[in-house]
Amino acid sequence: MIKIKNFAAKDRWNIPLLVKNVTKGVTNKGAPYLSITFQDNSGTMEGKFWDVKPEAEEQVIVGHVEQVEFEVLEYNRSLQMRVFRVTDIDQSEISMRDYLLSSAMKEQELRDRVDDLKESINNPNMKKIVKAMFEKVDEKFFTYPAASRIHHGYLGGLAEHTLGMADLAEEVVKLYPTLNRDLLIAGVLLHDVGKTAELGGIISSEYTEEGKLLGHISIGAGWLTEVCDEVGLGESEEAILLKHMVLSHHGKQEFGSPVLPALKEAEVLSLIDNLDARMNTLDQALEGVKPGQWTQKIFALENRAFYKPKI
Repeated sequence: MIKIKNFAAKDRWNIPLLVKNVTKGVTNKGAPYLSITFQDNSGTMEGKFWDVKPEAEEQVIVGHVEQVEFEVLEYNRSLQMRVFRVTDIDQSEISMRDYLLSSAMKEQELRDRVDDLKESINNPNMKKIVKAMFEKVDEKFFTYPAASRIHHGYLGGLAEHTLGMADLAEEVVKLYPTLNRDLLIAGVLLHDVGKTAELGGIISSEYTEEGKLLGHISIGAGWLTEVCDEVGLGESEEAILLKHMVLSHHGKQEFGSPVLPALKEAEVLSLIDNLDARMNTLDQALEGVKPGQWTQKIFALENRAFYKPKI
């Protein structure tokens, strides 16, 4: 079966695709339309369903694989689908692995590397807290995406993002040996655990009601407070430092952190979090771009377009 990554302008297909997310809109003339993100295990593509009727809109269900009739067009240097018809189909016979993007690392590899990091923490209190937190989120941490759309938005993306940050952290500690390696690695492991409640899951990575109302930083900090109390370390300095790492990891209050980094390790955590997320965003944006051409403007990167060199 044809895959999204192989679509070309002027193609016309009628194939099953996963509906990843849907946004409703109205044209200047008042006609309703849907902006739909379709996905298979090779990639995603945006589609426009113009002048959509209520009965047709009912067929478009987020998280379902549906039969889609469409044409591929080139718009603003990228491909886009013009959708003619969407038909919901029986979900019981569908192998979702054919429609889910996933990390290049297998789940067991992700688990093994995270386990090694947990065991490498020398501070006994930090190690106890980290292990207790992972008992709380276990399975979801290794299957969930790291974000709804922007970076690492695929099966295993949350764990992959965490491990990418851990690799960066290890190198930074070599360059700046006054950093507390245990605190930085523990902060890396815990900073995004709240995303397992903020996001809806591996099929629909839209935000949950809890995620919209609280956000993963507040969720993670709340869990951390509970876990520290459960293991008898609620009043320890390690508990306070780790809560600060979680609460400050977005670096700025306008980016969602209720407090600014006030530890060297918290400052580093916010920087490597941003670096790993941005590199993954760029890798995804440049993947389908030919050498000598530009990406579309990337909202998450200050709405800039990036050039792919020929060399």
